[in-house]
Amino acid sequence: MNDALFDVDRIRALDAADPLREFRNDFHIPIHDGAPQAYFCGNSLGLQPKGARAMVEEVLDKWARDAVEGHFLEPAPWMPYHALVRDALADVVGAQPSEVVAMNTLTANLHLMLVSFYRPTRERPAILMEAGAFPSDRHALESQVRFHGFDPATDLIELQPDEADGTFSMAAIERAIAQHGPRLAAIVWPGVQYRTGQAFDLKEIARLGHAAGAIVGFDLAHAVGNLPVQLHDSDADFAVWCHYKYMNAGPGAVAGCFVHARHAQTTRPRFAGWWGHDQTSRFKMDGHFQATPGADGWQLSNPPILGLAPLRASLDVFARAGMGRLRARSLELTAYLESLIRAKLSDTLQIVTPRESERRGAQLSIRVLQGRGLSGRAAGRDLFEFLATRGVLGDWREPDVIRISPAPLYNTREDILRFATETDRWRTG
Repeated sequence: MNDALFDVDRIRALDAADPLREFRNDFHIPIHDGAPQAYFCGNSLGLQPKGARAMVEEVLDKWARDAVEGHFLEPAPWMPYHALVRDALADVVGAQPSEVVAMNTLTANLHLMLVSFYRPTRERPAILMEAGAFPSDRHALESQVRFHGFDPATDLIELQPDEADGTFSMAAIERAIAQHGPRLAAIVWPGVQYRTGQAFDLKEIARLGHAAGAIVGFDLAHAVGNLPVQLHDSDADFAVWCHYKYMNAGPGAVAGCFVHARHAQTTRPRFAGWWGHDQTSRFKMDGHFQATPGADGWQLSNPPILGLAPLRASLDVFARAGMGRLRARSLELTAYLESLIRAKLSDTLQIVTPRESERRGAQLSIRVLQGRGLSGRAAGRDLFEFLATRGVLGDWREPDVIRISPAPLYNTREDILRFATETDRWRTG
């Protein structure tokens, strides 16, 4: 065992010298028994940026002071408010500003994208997705197949994982696309699989899907703000995501959507709304829908200003930190977490997330092999609850996975060492 990995003084010194250490001060860290919690749930709900309150209060003050005129008066008028997050959001996801919009919620956006991009025919009715997807995605895709009069039993193709820990090889994805290609209308795939933490090569999946004649879209709920996704260069047709995980925009935050620039002036059908109407003629009220070019054209209603305000605060932090630097720090933190587990806890914990850095983001998904409890599931739940009582908060996913996600904006090496130390105490206690 490498004792240096567990030397708390050395780890604190590394944290103190970290060039991104100051960004932790931009967030409210929960307190447990009088001390900061080791919070590893950024993949479920990100921490509150300290700037969020001021952004929300700015909106409330404008509402109190200006009422309806707040739509037009500075600072931050409400009419173009969604545009205030556009450029910074495009930088986070690697897109052109016109390709992204913050609107609605993730599953609502997925449905809106499928209205336009899932156009099944008798010859091509099928959607390819991963088996074990997050339930909202499966519900959405199954309902879309049924809505168009097709049978999910044959036309919703769920690819089973082919690797030992429930992950997918690119070879398996390629084989599935080749096998089902003539029947595929669309491929909808995650950027990062929520349970295993596996990250995927979006560009290669899009290339394979397009070569087979299918539309390709991505659910990036666990990828955006976690690792660089380079959406424009990936050549995906569309992508959807939420902003309450790594993007720290608050519970139930307004979601995000990407539509590739080649579809900016599409004639594909869509479910239209007033706010998607071209802004130059929106107020003519002539009853004729003319879509705004780009992702904005899929908006339905004016955006919830109070809901967008915390996203502005979080994006300000991302803009100062930069995704490149955050990814580099994330690689270091997650590698440190893996090293601690393999050095001292490998007889107790099994990492199911891929070892290759390019195949994962911040999250390591962990199964408990042995320890207190009568079964793997009972032991895992027992460890999860023990850690919570010690101020180390991970995330539990049925049936047997603890997800630990060191977020590079606010987690530290000392947080990670606390996880390993408390797990060792549980193991030996």
